[in-house]
Amino acid sequence: MGNFISSVADRATIVASPRLWLEGAAIQQLIKTSQLPGMIRAVGMPDLHPGRGYPVGATFFSAGRFYPALVGSDIGCGVSVWSTDLPAAKYKLDKLDRLIGNLDGPMADAELDRIADAFPALAARLEAVRACLAAAGLDAKHMRSAGTIGRGNHFAEIQRVESVVDGAGPPAALVDPKRLNLVVHSGSRGLGESILREHVDAFGHGGLIDGSDESTAYLARHEAAVAFAEVNRWLIAARICVRLGAEAERRIDVNHNTVTQECFDGMRGWIHRKGATPMAGEAILIPGSRDALSYLVAPVAGAAESSLGSLAHGAGRKWQRSDCRGRLEKTGVLKEPGKGALGSRVICDDRNLVFEEAGAAYKPIDTVIDSLVGAGLVRVMAQFRPVLTYKTRGECC
Repeated sequence: MGNFISSVADRATIVASPRLWLEGAAIQQLIKTSQLPGMIRAVGMPDLHPGRGYPVGATFFSAGRFYPALVGSDIGCGVSVWSTDLPAAKYKLDKLDRLIGNLDGPMADAELDRIADAFPALAARLEAVRACLAAAGLDAKHMRSAGTIGRGNHFAEIQRVESVVDGAGPPAALVDPKRLNLVVHSGSRGLGESILREHVDAFGHGGLIDGSDESTAYLARHEAAVAFAEVNRWLIAARICVRLGAEAERRIDVNHNTVTQECFDGMRGWIHRKGATPMAGEAILIPGSRDALSYLVAPVAGAAESSLGSLAHGAGRKWQRSDCRGRLEKTGVLKEPGKGALGSRVICDDRNLVFEEAGAAYKPIDTVIDSLVGAGLVRVMAQFRPVLTYKTRGECC
């Protein structure tokens, strides 16, 4: 580990290279959150950055109570990775762009029928989520947004293999240089936001005591939101693949914003991941910005205790969204907003979002990965290059 994991307070540590810049406000938020009642430990990841009261890119371990506000409004937000049969050598960006079309709005029945024909598991998946919503007392109207990406840092991206560093471990289909992969980053859409708003209106930012009626009710809603987020990513990917006429299989799916019961420090408690990837499975994708590579990594067995079983979930913001346009508009770096720095196509017809999600607004992903490797948490298996990134066609979503 060397000095890649350092203490910043009695109950707070950071996973970062000594050369990695982290914003002071984010570190202060991490320390302050580590001092909440019942909090045992907090770990900031190398993509740590300030959030609305709590840092993003961090994991928190508490006992006796948990804090829904630490999970935030996008419960179950995460990343899924699909291997496809799309040829990496013959794709045409204009054709991919045209066939993908508009993903902003809800799906018509005819499109759902086409997806059901290609993916027979669709009906059972959707019914399971509806049942989960009903059991938690949540309105089924939220299902209308299933299959839509949303705004902010959410995206769908077609990628190709850039390099295979260590081929031991990952599914062979994911590192096949002859085929393209599909990555979907999205969450629970308006459902998670409504759950958080209801909680804050009733309890403020206080925690919920283990076993209380209030905690049981929140956990049921949390479970429903996670189930929705997972099926939402699945449906987005299926929607894209059907439009492209591609066969595909989901290989990875992880959630970045959750609260779960886990054991650390010799006790059972609550792990809150606020923009953090669980160290689960043989392979995890850590996306870069739209102008950078993404990394396929393998968690190192036995290293989970030091980072509360978590990894970075991306590059991490370098600038606040409100600052991006002012910093970039006069530089000319976005004269071609539809073209990524690595030659990819970027579909983003929201001018403000173009600036907010520019590669320059994020930390370099390689510094994040170097920190995780230096801390002994992962080994790098492969790198992927963006081919086409879908954000929005500019219509209401």
